[in-house]
Amino acid sequence: MSIERTSPTDLMQLACDLPGSPMQVAAVLVLGTTTALDLAAVREAIGQRIHGVPRLRQRLVRAPLGGGRPVWVDDPDFDIRDHVNAVRCPAPGDEAALLGAVAETTARRLPRNRPLWSATLVTSLSGGRAALVVMLHHVLADGLGGLAVLARLLDHAPTTPDTEFPRPEPRRRSLFLDASGTRLRALGHLPVKARQLRSAIAELATGGVNGPPRSSLNQPIGAHRGLAVARADLAGVQRLTHAHGATVNDVVLAAVTGALHAVLQHRGESVDRFVISVPIAGRREATAGHLGNEVGVMTVPVTVAGDLHQRLTAIARTTRSRRPASPGASTALLGPVFRILAWCGAFRWFVNRQQSVTTMVTDLHGPDVRLSFLAAPITEIIPVSPITGNVTVGFAALSYAGTLTVTVTADPQRCPDLAVLLAQLQSELDLLTTDWTPSPAPSAWPPVSEAG
Repeated sequence: MSIERTSPTDLMQLACDLPGSPMQVAAVLVLGTTTALDLAAVREAIGQRIHGVPRLRQRLVRAPLGGGRPVWVDDPDFDIRDHVNAVRCPAPGDEAALLGAVAETTARRLPRNRPLWSATLVTSLSGGRAALVVMLHHVLADGLGGLAVLARLLDHAPTTPDTEFPRPEPRRRSLFLDASGTRLRALGHLPVKARQLRSAIAELATGGVNGPPRSSLNQPIGAHRGLAVARADLAGVQRLTHAHGATVNDVVLAAVTGALHAVLQHRGESVDRFVISVPIAGRREATAGHLGNEVGVMTVPVTVAGDLHQRLTAIARTTRSRRPASPGASTALLGPVFRILAWCGAFRWFVNRQQSVTTMVTDLHGPDVRLSFLAAPITEIIPVSPITGNVTVGFAALSYAGTLTVTVTADPQRCPDLAVLLAQLQSELDLLTTDWTPSPAPSAWPPVSEAG
């Protein structure tokens, strides 16, 4: 029987997990339905569909000393009722109320003795609608892996016959033999590791630019979260990217830069630049049978000078020059450092005092066509990403069925002006695309809202 271990990148996600700041990602599927969804039906559907995603019935187990990295093993006590539940959205059931419920749900730490995921049906939304909040721990999957999981849980996913479950855990002897073989193979790969280390240093370098100026955007955060959502018409964004030789991610970076600059001005602060941490996928796609994390980090220095279109052109030039040839190499450098800091209890001290990045921005290309769950159309997908350390606000962007959705995650005590930040972000997105698409972004909700 093959042994399924965590990768070094997976271990880095575990090291980053802190009490009050769990490394959990989520997708909020807003369902346009006029009939009430039954929790029992949702449990039955997901319980059948997870057969195509073996990791959703596996828990993470630490190997004995000398037995190598932690392993994924089938959970013999798996019960779908431990993972799929329902909550009632507070009145009036609008987007702000939904985001408040989502913030509360995603802040709860997933139990470590079970498979690291949950699905929460949120009922009583306005207009007779509901939402499904699918949450995964980051050790289970990166962004592309998360999309692969979603694809298996929705309607029209390929059926997968159930295999033997639960399979027995690997024996201690097998773990030690496997770990010894891994160490021997690693010795033969030392020249490759040396090249990866050089790539990692290049991936993390800021191109000679100093870290960002100190500002109120970097303060140790607490355990509470506030969420806010802005939107843009994807076709307009794409026409803009073609005109500027940019990517959708560049557009998001330009809008975020303008919004952060404006909110600091609102606070009476003035900075001329930021440094944004951007994850880079180390693969083009993921499958439900091959999840985990294959992602690195690129730090992008951005300045606030110039108008929006000048800023976008400059950002596109920067990201093109900084994108590494082997994305994901930075894990070779960051992973061991983070694990050592976590092991000696110094990781929180480190991330609470870092002065390397201002914020984090992640962007994913989601499905181009509208999907459904239990025949209910998914009108939009709202991404939710974690923040940690002294990063008081972060951004997650996802394109789905013609709309680019950008979610802001913030500590509401450190960012009490989240509504101001959201309004500025929406304004930046509108201004960036106003010359290219005259119509507002389609949405089932009011165009701007926030919850905290």
